[in-house]
Amino acid sequence: MIGQLRSVVVDCPDPAELASFYEKLLGGERLAGGDDPDWVVVVANGTRLAFQRAPEYVPPVYPDPHGSQQFHLDVLVEDVEMAESQVLALGAKLISRDNPDTFRVYTDPVGHTFCLVWLS
Repeated sequence: MIGQLRSVVVDCPDPAELASFYEKLLGGERLAGGDDPDWVVVVANGTRLAFQRAPEYVPPVYPDPHGSQQFHLDVLVEDVEMAESQVLALGAKLISRDNPDTFRVYTDPVGHTFCLVWLS
């Protein structure tokens, strides 16, 4: 092993705002002592999700006919209907229900793709 994954880092226009969305989505907690407005870290289930200010941020397109979506997060839920209403209330946008038996695709408030997934 060369190293261990420390954080998944997400570019965005406002790190504090997007961190709040993911704190509520994942039940995470913001790391204390972060005085840098350009870098905010949330820890959820032992995983660090960091948000980094990118002034020229352009959201990915889903589906993108010219390439990939770069990355996305799969969020495991028990009740997709309840979870969907909650993420929409937080500012997410429903993109696709094309695979109604296993997942639905959304974007967060700044356009990063994520899926709500459940076990059938």
